[in-house]
Parts: sequence; structure tokens; C-alpha cells
Amino acid sequence: MDSVLIAVIAVVLTAATAGALGFFAARLWAGRSEGGGGQSAEQALSDARLEAQRILARAEEESRALADSYREREDATIEHKRVEVKATEDRISQRELTLEQRAANLAQREELLVRREGEIEQSRAEVDELRSEARADLERVAGVDVAAAKEVLLADVEDEARRDAMRLVRDLEVRAREEADRRARRILATAIQRLASDVVQESTTSTVDLPSDDMKGRIIGREGRNIRAFEAVTGVNLVIDDAADTVSVSTFDPVRREVARLTLQNLVEDGRIHPASIEQFHEKAQSEVERTVKDAGEWALVDAGVSRMHPELIALLGQLKYRTSYGQNVLGHSLEAAHVAGMLASELGTDRDAAVRAALLHDIGKAVTHEVEGSHALIGAEIARRFEEDPAVVHAIEAHHNEVEPRSVLAVIIQAADAVSAARPGARREQLEAYVRRLERLEEVAGSFPGVERVFAMQAGREIRVVVDPGSIDDLGAAHLASQISRRLEDELQYPGQIQVTVIREYRATDYAR
Repeated sequence: MDSVLIAVIAVVLTAATAGALGFFAARLWAGRSEGGGGQSAEQALSDARLEAQRILARAEEESRALADSYREREDATIEHKRVEVKATEDRISQRELTLEQRAANLAQREELLVRREGEIEQSRAEVDELRSEARADLERVAGVDVAAAKEVLLADVEDEARRDAMRLVRDLEVRAREEADRRARRILATAIQRLASDVVQESTTSTVDLPSDDMKGRIIGREGRNIRAFEAVTGVNLVIDDAADTVSVSTFDPVRREVARLTLQNLVEDGRIHPASIEQFHEKAQSEVERTVKDAGEWALVDAGVSRMHPELIALLGQLKYRTSYGQNVLGHSLEAAHVAGMLASELGTDRDAAVRAALLHDIGKAVTHEVEGSHALIGAEIARRFEEDPAVVHAIEAHHNEVEPRSVLAVIIQAADAVSAARPGARREQLEAYVRRLERLEEVAGSFPGVERVFAMQAGREIRVVVDPGSIDDLGAAHLASQISRRLEDELQYPGQIQVTVIREYRATDYAR
């Protein structure tokens, strides 16, 4: 601070001296200019010196006043900082006292916790000792050790938990089944009531009536040349029965069989049967059947309300007119399933157009199953995929017989529509041997479970009743057995619709009064 003050005073004095000297020089120059005499120069110099002294004196007073003012300000600033430092030191001291007090409190708490921990360990040891004594007393009184008692208790708890779980599962299954049955019956009943479709059954063999026995000889020809030419041209087998006035046409290809039937029918009506006429009538019949197939496919689209389909798919769809399954016409079945699927989709609030399209095409693979190996569902899905059908429709086609797990509501709707059309009374015929074999398989599967005494297949295999031993199976076990049999039937058998499984448990107690 002193060096700064000295510098300020030096600056003031330098300025004052410079001013005085300037004034003195000015006066001296003025004196010389006026008279040029020595008397006046000395007088001017004296006046200038006096004036300079006055200026210096005034400058010293101003610099002293300025220095005093600066010193006062600096003193005030230093005093203020000294007060602030004092306050800061007081706060730090107070905080140090507080920290010391907290440290003392923490030390006391730590000591208290250590003492309590020791007491807890001591109490725990005493509790363990008392528990061991109590366990020994219990083992001595009960005559059973702890391990055996634990096993018995766990077994009881496990049995009770299993019973509770089975009871809960049974209740949930009953409620879910009742709700599902109620909604399914309502939806299916609504769809079936709205369906007006005739029961159409067809034979898998084609026959042509003959007007007389002489026609058989004409068909056979001299040394069998006509029948050989007919079979070579049409690719079918002719079966001529001596006792009947009919000729049967046999082949695995339904379209080829229809072409051969029309050819033979036209030949019989014309009466002229020889290799040349056979070829001529075969070409006409083939053209007629192709036109009929195309018309059948287009009318099927119109009937189902489907638009824009690939021409090859339309042709394959029309070929289903000559394909039967268990005596049921496949094209009629496809149309019927399409109507049912559309109504089910409307009831469930899903895409009706996709449901109708998928149901109409779900059996398209049956048109080529005599040419391609494999399941008709997978073959049909591959055909639909090749002609760029929607992936959802393709999945519904390949999943309608569970070769592929259904992953959409549409696939489930197609399964239901197919089952409704196939399972309704009179829709299909079934051979007696296959029917008996299916019933035997149902009884065999249900009778393979332990505790089953007798099994009865009823209502054409749509219900089985299982009589069980009441001593080995209780009420909860009977419900569980019904669920197991149902799962086993779903995994091992294929059947239209559903099969009701009823487990009967009857306990009779008999005594005699003497």
C-alpha cells in the first residue's frame, strides 16, 4: 500500500513541477519579448519562482489529501476483510465442535451395537440349546426322530397340495368347458341354422347302363380289341359283370373316370364301337369334361362370393366335382364349409372374406392326391402358395387337419367349418370295416389306463363311457382320468367333430342282516 501511495505522490509532484517550469518559462519568454532588460528578466524570474512555489505547495496539499483519502479507503477495506476472516474462523470452529460431538455420539452408538450384538448371539445360543432340548424331549415322548417326522409331514402336505391342485384344476376346467361349450354351441347353432345345404352323397365308382346283353359283346369286340383300345385310350379299367346289365369304370383319377364314363355312354348310345370311334368320342368327352370342370369352378366362386382367383386354382377347384370323400362330394363339401366359415367369422368378428376363401380351398389338394404323394392339406397349401395366395389362407389350409399347429383364429375357424360340414348327419358314408376298426381303437385307447374295468363306445364313436374301479380311483382321480383319456385320443386318433369322454365311478357297499 505504501509503494502505491508513494507512486501517486510522485506522479502529482511531477505534474506540479512540470506545470511550474512551464509557467516559469512562459513568463521568462514574455519578459524578454517586452523589454529585453535585465531588471525586468530578474523580476519575471522572481515572479515565476514564487508562482512555482505556490503551485508546488498546492500540489503537495492535493497529493497529501489524495493520499489520506486513499489510506482511509484502504484501512476500511482491510478492516472489513479482517471482520469477514474472523467470522469465517468462528464458523469453522463451530463446525469442528459439531463434528467432534457427532463423532463422540457415533462412538457411543457403535459401542452400544457391539454390546447388543453380543447379547443377541448369547440369546441365539440359548434358543438353539432350548430347541435341541425340546426336540430331544419330543423325540423321546413320540418315539419318532425328526427326519422321519419331517418325511411324514412333507408327504401329508404334498398329498393335500396335490388334492387341492386337482380340485382347483377340475373346477377351472369345468367352468372353462361350460363357458366354451355354451359359446361354441351358440355360434355353431347360429351358423348351422343359417346353412341351407342338401346332403349330397356320391359313389366312388362310375357305371354305365347297357340296353341289352349284345352291347357287352360290342364293347368287348372281336378277341377283346375294343375293350383293349378303350382302356388304352381312356387310361381306365372296364369291369363287365356277366350277371348285370351295367359296365363299371374303375380308376384312381376322378376326372379321367368321368371322361371314360361319358365316352362309353356316348358309344353305347351311338352303337358303333370300334377303335376309331372310341378315339373320336373320347376327344369329345374330354372337351366336355374340361368345360364342365371350368364351369364348376367358376360357379363355385360365384356361390361362395369369392372373386379374383388364379385360373389354375379355378380348374383344380372344378375337378373336385368328381372327387368324393367317404361318399361326400368334395366340391359340395368345400362350398358348404365356405358358407359355415363365413358365418362363423361373422359371429366372431374376424375377416369373413379370408375365411370363405380358405374354406373353399382347404381341400384343393385332393384334386391331385392321386398324382402327388403326401397329405392333401400340405399339398393344397403348397399349391395355394405357388399361386400366391395370402399367407394366412395358406396356413389355414395346411393346418386344418393339424399336420401344422394352427397359429391363427382363421385356421381354427377352418377346422371348425370342415368338422361341421363333415360330421353332420348323413353327410358322409363310412365303410363298415373302418367304422368297426375306429370303435375298437377308441375302446383300446381308453382301456389302456390303469384302474379301468370296462369301456363302451357309443353314438357311432362320438362318446365313450369308462367304468373304473372305485377302490383304486377316487372322484378327483376320475376327473383327471377323463382329461388324460381326452388328451390321448387327441394325440393318437383322427376323427371329425369331438368325442365325449365320461368316466363312471360307482361304489357299492353290501351287507346282510341275519
